[in-house]
Amino acid sequence: MADTAVRVLLLNGPNLNLLGSRDPQQYGSVTLAEVERRVTALGAELGAEVECAQSNHEGVMVEHIHRARELDGVVFNPGALAHYSIALRDAIDAVETPCVEVHISNVYAREPFRHTSVTAPVVQGYIAGCGVAGYELGLRAVLARIGERQA
Repeated sequence: MADTAVRVLLLNGPNLNLLGSRDPQQYGSVTLAEVERRVTALGAELGAEVECAQSNHEGVMVEHIHRARELDGVVFNPGALAHYSIALRDAIDAVETPCVEVHISNVYAREPFRHTSVTAPVVQGYIAGCGVAGYELGLRAVLARIGERQA
């Protein structure tokens, strides 16, 4: 990687602000603030600056994705929007910044409507079912993609 820090956006979608209290059996007891702290610390360890954002609003998330053109990568948990947001899909596709999609739960072990992600075909990696550790895996994966582009 270059001498300057790689910049990565950690973007979380609807209801992820409730991590730690929302359905702990499905999502665990770790809060979003703790996830952000862990990913930011890992980023610093790996030479990456991690910027964190969360929104319950699709349009705000699209704007974050658009702004990611100025960054090197995105680790993205779109939440339920993964299953139907063509706007997010198109934003990710248009920006061309390496993006890894993360889901805390194993979406394929859940309701059938969760088995389809409209965003998955346009991301460079997809991680599901690893709990909040998936975010750290997502950061490592996006950094590997960034390294491949810089090589």
